[in-house]
Amino acid sequence: MSRRPYIRPLSTTGWWLSEGRYVRYMMRELSSLFIGAFTLLLIFGLYRLSQGQVEFEAFVAMLLGPVGVAFALITFLFSVYHTYTWFQVTPKAMPIVVAGKRVPGFVIVAAHWLGFVVASAVLWMLAVMN
Repeated sequence: MSRRPYIRPLSTTGWWLSEGRYVRYMMRELSSLFIGAFTLLLIFGLYRLSQGQVEFEAFVAMLLGPVGVAFALITFLFSVYHTYTWFQVTPKAMPIVVAGKRVPGFVIVAAHWLGFVVASAVLWMLAVMN
């Protein structure tokens, strides 16, 4: 055994910048924070709605301001990225076996995107009707 063993240098802050897959992983994790913050914002909106019309209109005015619109846009972009990355990993996380054979990954991903598009279309139609 050597008296001076090799100690690999380890960056405690920028390790994830060394490879593209680490960067993509960290961006996916960061997207969760924005989605969680937006969820808390919506819960706060329900609270303001319970306080009355004036308070809720002030909340909506805040959301329509430049900071609210920028936050909503950033959250939307992160949610699209989060959805895309999750759908890409779904065949590995949830393999489906039918009649003893594994369903190809692209079929699982396509089914998820189809469900996403259908659910989005239904919600959009419900929003437009009101």
